[in-house]
This record gives sequence, structure tokens and C-alpha cells, in this order.
Amino acid sequence: MPSTLQSTFSSGQRWAKVWPWVLGLCLTGCATPQGSDPAPAEPNVVATSTIIASLTAEVGGDDIQLTSLLRPGADPHVYEPVPQDSRALEQADLILYNGYNLEPGLIKLMKASGTQARQLAVGEVVTPLDLEKEGQKVPDPHVWGDVSNAIAMTEAIRDALIEISPEDGDRFRQNADRLIQELRQLDAWVGDRIATIPPQNRQLITTHDAFQYYANAYGLTIAGTLIGISTEEQPSAQTVQRLVQAIQQTGVPAIFAETTINPQLITTVAEEAKVQLADPPLYSDSVGAPGTPGDSYLKMIVSNTRSIVKALGGQDAPFPASPTN
Repeated sequence: MPSTLQSTFSSGQRWAKVWPWVLGLCLTGCATPQGSDPAPAEPNVVATSTIIASLTAEVGGDDIQLTSLLRPGADPHVYEPVPQDSRALEQADLILYNGYNLEPGLIKLMKASGTQARQLAVGEVVTPLDLEKEGQKVPDPHVWGDVSNAIAMTEAIRDALIEISPEDGDRFRQNADRLIQELRQLDAWVGDRIATIPPQNRQLITTHDAFQYYANAYGLTIAGTLIGISTEEQPSAQTVQRLVQAIQQTGVPAIFAETTINPQLITTVAEEAKVQLADPPLYSDSVGAPGTPGDSYLKMIVSNTRSIVKALGGQDAPFPASPTN
């Protein structure tokens, strides 16, 4: 199963993921032998987030043309769509988005685009956890933190692909089955690793509130965050000081930065609280760039878990099913 996404960039804004062997097909298969019917074009699938794109690439393989509107490391909460995004949505046969308002700018663009594409809110196949935002309860969009939710998302992606390209259904099912088997192994491995952390240290303090599903699934407590579920929030000086006090009260040995958020403020918090800022930072709202430890969904969960386990005093171990760990 491919595990590393190859990427190209369009005007620095849109991440178009192309598997090497798909590119080979495009380069060598353009000419149609005289007298033969042209091969049907692969369905055009657009994913709004890199996490959904990673899962979709595994299921769709070379039977789809896949575009991710966000590139690795981009923050879906604050992303501002560009003209290329509109064109991609208009040309799509299937649009896969997270939902629960994870990517508000892209959801608004999609609804206004007039596209005739099949649209699926992949994250909304999961019953959400609720969080407080501005005094109201809202669904937490970071559903992929619980690997069992990623399995449900994979099944939804599989079914949507079969709907738009039934002739490729057998391959979509086979690809999904392989991915789901690996995700089940990952789910069990994460639980085993977190269980090695001393009970008093099983407390997670991060930059923003993106790890409720992860914590709820694997036995951690979210002891504090610098900002809430959306990265567009700006913490006050009082918020920073309250978080410093919470860290000192919990006695946790480390807190965590995130790859999609400027680490300056959380670094200041760590210095004032006199605790370690864990390295590497956590992948929260996006997979990493190609070649980084978190450049697929599976690898980002592995990287996060190993970072958490090491920083909080657990027993680190590689994920056996991962080819690079």
C-alpha cells in the first residue's frame, strides 16, 4: 500500500496529489491506438483537507484523479480559497469534505459554486463530541483523532467512490479492506502505547483544542489548551497565564506545539511554566509535507503517539505495520 503522498503545487495554493505510477500512466497512456475506443476518464475527486485526501488516495489508487485543495501544513480553519479552488470544485465528480465547519471558507465556496458533483461530508459520518465555543455547544470537527473514526470515514469514502465509478468497485473495496486492516492495527497500537504512560502524566496540553477524540479514545485527559477548537482565536494574556498555572498544577513534564500553528505563544507558555516543549510537534489539522514523519494519515497518528509517549514518560516503540518506523 502506498504510504507517502507525492505532491505538486498550483500557484502555491492547491496541493494536487499524484502517485508516481499514476503519473507514469498519464505520460505513457495519452496516445490511443488507431481504431480503438479511448479509455474512460477516471472520475475527478476533490478533497478539501489533506487528511481526507490521504485516506482517499489509499482507497482510490490509480482509478481516480485526486486533488486536495489544501496543501500539507495548511490550516483548514483559516484557509482563504483562491480561484483555482473554484475551478477544481466546478470540474469535480465527487467532493469530499470534512464538515462540522472544519473548513468554513471552502464549505462556503462549495455551496456557492453551483457544482453538480456528489458532495459528502466525510467527518459527519461520525457522531461528534460537543465543545463550548462562545458560550454555545458546537460539534468538534477533529474526528480523525480516534482511529476507529478514520475507519468509518474510509468506509464512507469507499462507498462514495463506488457510487460514482461502480466499474472500479472491486478495486475500491480491496484497497479499503487493506487500509482498514492497517487502521485496526494502528488503533490497538496507539492504545497499547498510551497505556505505558504513568497515570499521573496522562494529561495533554496543546496549542488548540484538536485532540479531544484522541484523548477520549486512548485514555488521556485534555488538561488545557491555549486556544479553542478554531485556530482563528487569539488568546489573551490572561488566558496564557491561566494555562501556565494549569500546567504547574498538573505537574505534566511536557506540553505540545502543533505543525499548523505558529509555535511562538506555546513556546512562551512552556518557558514560563518551566516544562519541556515536546519534539516533534503534533500533527493536528493536516498531514505533513512529503518526506516528513507525518506525510500520511497513518504516519501522522504514529508520529503524534510516539511524541506523546516519549514526552510524557511512556515506553516508545515503532508501529510494526508502518514501513518507515
